[in-house]
Amino acid sequence: MKFFCAGTELPDDSSRGFEIEGRKLFAVRRSGQVYVYLNRCPHRGVGLEWQPDQFLDPSNSLIQCATHGALFLIEDGECVSGPCAGQSLTPVHCREDAQGIWVNL
Repeated sequence: MKFFCAGTELPDDSSRGFEIEGRKLFAVRRSGQVYVYLNRCPHRGVGLEWQPDQFLDPSNSLIQCATHGALFLIEDGECVSGPCAGQSLTPVHCREDAQGIWVNL
């Protein structure tokens, strides 16, 4: 497991991008739960954010690809709207403990 950040650095309804071992990833916290995905849209293979650490739509309820507007469920990464509907983001196993958030590459 690789350390990502302290839990307090990812508040509820926020997102944060990072790179570990050359892999671009991002994390989202919703209702206290952390979700981590590869930062790669299944449509074009591009990064999702429109500016650093901005992976969510304006309502903070869906992950949004800045390139073509595809929308993904936070909980499982499924695309529910846009050019890659039915496809999903690639999840990355993570856990959180008293030290912070850890990812398993």
